[in-house]
Amino acid sequence: MSKYLLNKFLYTVDRDPDLVERYRADPRATVTWWEAERANQILNCHVPEASTWLRFEEAEREALATHDYVRLFELGAHPFLTLTLFIAMFERDHEPLGFQKEYARRLAHFSLPYPDIAT
Repeated sequence: MSKYLLNKFLYTVDRDPDLVERYRADPRATVTWWEAERANQILNCHVPEASTWLRFEEAEREALATHDYVRLFELGAHPFLTLTLFIAMFERDHEPLGFQKEYARRLAHFSLPYPDIAT
C-alpha cells in the first residue's frame, strides 16, 4: 500500500479544477488515466522527470474509483486531503455545510487511535 500515492492523487486532483470535474464525472476512468499518466511524475521539477515504480493496489484503486472516502481514510489517506477534494466535488449537491456534516457522520465510527496517515 502506498499512502504517499493516495495522497499525491488527492493533492494533485484537488488543485486542478478540470481534474476535479473529470474525477466527479468519471472517477474510474480518471483514476486509470492518472495512474498511467501522472502517478510517476515527480512534482515540482523544473524539467519533467518521472519514476517508474508507483502504482495503486487494487483496494486503493477501487476506493478512489468509487469515491469511497471512508475506505480511503481506513487505508491511511490524509483526512484533510480527502475532505478538501470531496468538498470541491460534492458540496454543491448539499445544503451549506451539508457535505462536511455527512463526511463527519460517515467517519464518526472511528475512534482513537485513528488509522496511521504517515507517509
